[in-house]
Amino acid sequence: MADGAMTTTFLAVIGGASLLAVTARRLRPSDRLPSLEGWALADRSLGPVWTWLLLGGTIFTAYTFAAVPGLAYGNGAPAFFAVPYTVIVCPLAFVLLTRLWTVANRHGYVTAADFVRGRYGSPPLALVVALTGILATMPYLALQLLGIRAVLAAGGLYPGGAAGDAVMVALFAGLAVATYRHGLRAPTVISALKAVAVFVSLTAVTWLVLDRLGGPGAAFDGAAERLGGPALLLTPEQQPAYATLALGSALALLMYPHVLTAGFAADGPQTLRKVSVALPAWTGLLALFGFLGIAALATGVRAPEGGAEAAVPLLVDRLMPGPLAGLVFGAITVGALVPAAVMSIAAATSFVRNVYVEYVHPTATPKRQVRIAKVVSLTAKVGAVAFVFGLRDQDAINLQLLGGVWILQIFPAVAVGLYTGWLHPRALLAGWGVGMFAGTLMVVRGGFSSIVPLGSGPEIYAGLAALLLNLTVAVAGTAVLSRLGVPRGADLTDLPSRLHVRRRPETGANNP
Repeated sequence: MADGAMTTTFLAVIGGASLLAVTARRLRPSDRLPSLEGWALADRSLGPVWTWLLLGGTIFTAYTFAAVPGLAYGNGAPAFFAVPYTVIVCPLAFVLLTRLWTVANRHGYVTAADFVRGRYGSPPLALVVALTGILATMPYLALQLLGIRAVLAAGGLYPGGAAGDAVMVALFAGLAVATYRHGLRAPTVISALKAVAVFVSLTAVTWLVLDRLGGPGAAFDGAAERLGGPALLLTPEQQPAYATLALGSALALLMYPHVLTAGFAADGPQTLRKVSVALPAWTGLLALFGFLGIAALATGVRAPEGGAEAAVPLLVDRLMPGPLAGLVFGAITVGALVPAAVMSIAAATSFVRNVYVEYVHPTATPKRQVRIAKVVSLTAKVGAVAFVFGLRDQDAINLQLLGGVWILQIFPAVAVGLYTGWLHPRALLAGWGVGMFAGTLMVVRGGFSSIVPLGSGPEIYAGLAALLLNLTVAVAGTAVLSRLGVPRGADLTDLPSRLHVRRRPETGANNP
């Protein structure tokens, strides 16, 4: 049972988030008429600091902060694939997000599917990109609730039965109202509290843990005794899985609608470049959470079977004074609210722009589009709550693993399409279908593990293997369709249709 000081601090953090959400309408106010761009992207007006807060708060979710140390607690070294993975994301964001933002701003695109529709002139391809994004986002949204529940249960803040369900509903109700009214501005202002609370609380927890254990060396030595020495080091057999999982996860992350939505809200490509350079600060935070999983092992924390993500909350509850523990639990809870809000906004925007307007109501006014997006966003949150209450935790985790494999299959249409329009939309559709089928089959046959054997060779990330099949089919299909003279849709993006390599000027008398 939680003590009074812990509960008071926890409620203060949650109350602070609620008060900030009320002020969201004052963030970059606009005199423009209601529009989807204004509600979902804050009128593309966020400067470097707000964009860093929002993008970092969106990418680094509460479930990530619980799952990575949980994986370190149970498996040791392989858990730290998340560190190079989030490092790889930074240069990818520097290159891809800035280019995509420029094209989106020029043509008024709000989603990745909007870009695909304009680039290839193919409504079916845009539709599958939008639906894949929505499909991959929904279990990810549900996992934020699971992260909150694991944290609250470990701290004794989650009562059993209907009372616990009421706590979850109450936490999400405030978020739902703020998001409904203010759109992306609500999670943006809350992200400031998330950053301060998480950075301060984690620094304090790490310092106290190191002080109790006698330094990082003692923590790793203690964990090694419990896991066995080799478990804290990658074996040669684990290295291909580690490398491909880090690379594939980085490529997939920037395809998620919620990450693109946070990026599109920036006020320019220069802002995104600055933010991409500063994002590794969040990666350092994630590495410290991973270390706390090792520390939980070293201190003898016993997480429930199948619930390793509770290791760090249990460590905090055991070692920290009540006020600090309440701050940590509040920070992680707020850490779930930011990405959850952005995910629901992104899913709603994709539905409205690429399903509702494209196929149901092509003449919908901007005001009506915003109204529909608000309803869909609210429905997504309600659906996530119902999903968590109605299914096992493992079901949500399995679907999220599949979601990472699925979202990677739109990489050729979106990321490759930023640099060349040579790929034929029908070939891209065929490649997407092959990648979706192969990736799903590999994960399901492997017992819902995203790491699968490559024939009789090493184990690799299933999403990356499926992406290679996807690209192979897309390239081969394009070559065949081009030879047959099959027409393609009009390209409206003003991007080059081929990759061009700039030549450096030759040096000489006339070219000093």
